Amino acid sequence: MIRKNFFVHKWSIRALKIGLVLAIIAPLVSCSGDDDEDLVGNWVELSQFEGYKRTDAAGTTVDNVGYIGLGFDQDKDRLNDFWKYDATANQWTQIADFPGEARNSAVAFEAGGDLYVGTGFYTTTTNASVYSNDFYKYDTSSDTWEQIADFPGAGRIGAVSFTIDGIGYVGMGRDGGNSYKDFYAYDPSTMAWTQVNSYGGNKSSDGVAFVIDGEAYVCTGVDNTYNDDFYKYNASANTWTKLRSISDATDDDFDDDYDIVRNNAVAFTSGGKGYVATGGKNTSGSTVWEYNPSTDLWVEKTSFEGSARYNAVAFTINDKGFLTTGQNSSYYFDDIWRFDANAEYDEYD
Repeated sequence: MIRKNFFVHKWSIRALKIGLVLAIIAPLVSCSGDDDEDLVGNWVELSQFEGYKRTDAAGTTVDNVGYIGLGFDQDKDRLNDFWKYDATANQWTQIADFPGEARNSAVAFEAGGDLYVGTGFYTTTTNASVYSNDFYKYDTSSDTWEQIADFPGAGRIGAVSFTIDGIGYVGMGRDGGNSYKDFYAYDPSTMAWTQVNSYGGNKSSDGVAFVIDGEAYVCTGVDNTYNDDFYKYNASANTWTKLRSISDATDDDFDDDYDIVRNNAVAFTSGGKGYVATGGKNTSGSTVWEYNPSTDLWVEKTSFEGSARYNAVAFTINDKGFLTTGQNSSYYFDDIWRFDANAEYDEYD
């Protein structure tokens, strides 16, 4: 009897020791797993946009100042106001109103230190639908607008735009029944548009573009299906180069977790890398992906910390990404956030 009790007691001690070892190991394994799942990057909310809450606006950066205007307000009325954002002062200032028809889904680019805005959609006083190809220049020094030569392609919505070496580029998008892949360049020195080589991938609307080291990167968007192709444009050679797809398109491991395909997203650059954020497959989204041009690979970053949304506007100021406006279902936004790509996540800022 004594031997039996001794055996049980000895076995209990052994079990206790095993339990203690497992108790010590478990948190270490758990922490390691959590570390693997932690994403890098931090979003900081700034001073609210001072204009109406809106969606489907147009915006870009000129001389490290963010510009945004047009779009829909909460009552579904199209807008023609424009604003600029000074990130250093965290201050919004209204500028002269856009002189064309109030519209949504226009594009904007910078060229020669000025702001250019055009295309988009509006309705006339007789309720006729217009997919516009008119374009306007905003002189940042005089706070004045003037109409320039019309965009030579078909009037459209959901186009993408970018700037390389002082030349603005606009292409892709759609009208009532067609999607496009054509591209045109605007040279402010000649005040003329020139057609360049069309996008190398599929026709697409509501995609994104960003520029790194003088080359443009274009991806996402939708036609009959959501596009997963990804191309780089070299302006001096007028060539498009196919890059790795933005979906799980190979048998290799690098793209197993890719979830980048979407439309109505935004893009910006920071630290020599490109970022695609928000949007979704015709849904509101908040995920953020970082593209490294030196490896042609994407990694997921900390998700956008504001409300999930689509049809927002983003721009880069002082090498940081900023995101503002947009919508989630019937709710429209007027908040603005800055993304620090390499900062640790801080839920309290």
